Amino acid sequence: MRNTLLTKNSILAQEEKLYSAIKDGNINLLDELLHQDLLFIVPSGEVITKKIDLDTYRDGKLKISELLPTAENLNIIDDVAVVTVIMEIKGEFDQVPFEAKFRYIRFWKQFDDGIKVIGGSGIAI
Repeated sequence: MRNTLLTKNSILAQEEKLYSAIKDGNINLLDELLHQDLLFIVPSGEVITKKIDLDTYRDGKLKISELLPTAENLNIIDDVAVVTVIMEIKGEFDQVPFEAKFRYIRFWKQFDDGIKVIGGSGIAI
């Protein structure tokens, strides 16, 4: 097991891995980055779990063709990092094309087996 130090650089590196996993639909990497007990509020207002999120990619419902993130804020509080990001995203959901700009907040926490997303939320802006 690895124990990555929680620093601004380590969180930004995790964010980059997450962007890549989202864009590529990489379920294995998403599984590694998301905590088992993740809770996330998606832009529709629905609360999803890790299983729901992974199933969305596994079932091919969500396909991202372009993802342009801009980190806004990054605060580290003990073993938790809070990140806000603006993302311009193009893709398809349930075979319906979309293009939108979202603001996300994500909470990353240090664990013995690495840094994982434990929660967050996204809204359209």
